[in-house]
Amino acid sequence: MEITPRRITELEPDEVFVFGSNAEGAHGDGAALIAYERFGAVWGEGHGHQGQTYAIDTMSGLDELAAEAQAFIDYAAQHAELRFLLTPVGCGIARYTPAQVAPMFRGASENVTIPESFVPYLGS
Repeated sequence: MEITPRRITELEPDEVFVFGSNAEGAHGDGAALIAYERFGAVWGEGHGHQGQTYAIDTMSGLDELAAEAQAFIDYAAQHAELRFLLTPVGCGIARYTPAQVAPMFRGASENVTIPESFVPYLGS
């Protein structure tokens, strides 16, 4: 399991910045703002792959977050040519804990890096 860097300021051509969004794609703060300003996230798009980013809706409740996490896991598995840098989605503005969110990413493929704060909740 590879750990996501704490601070991401640039991406290689095959890397994708995975961030928490809201359903409306208003990328005004936190990792969403970084995704928008630096890596090609599209204003008004709160889900999926855009530019060198992948948006996960973290603001519509835990059930929606779980569904979005599974869609991401499936997408990453189908795109082995890319390296996905998963940030601690849901653990900032959405105010969930790593204990609540990390298990949703269990089973992610090896091309997904994991935030250090998620590691204790993923098991081995």
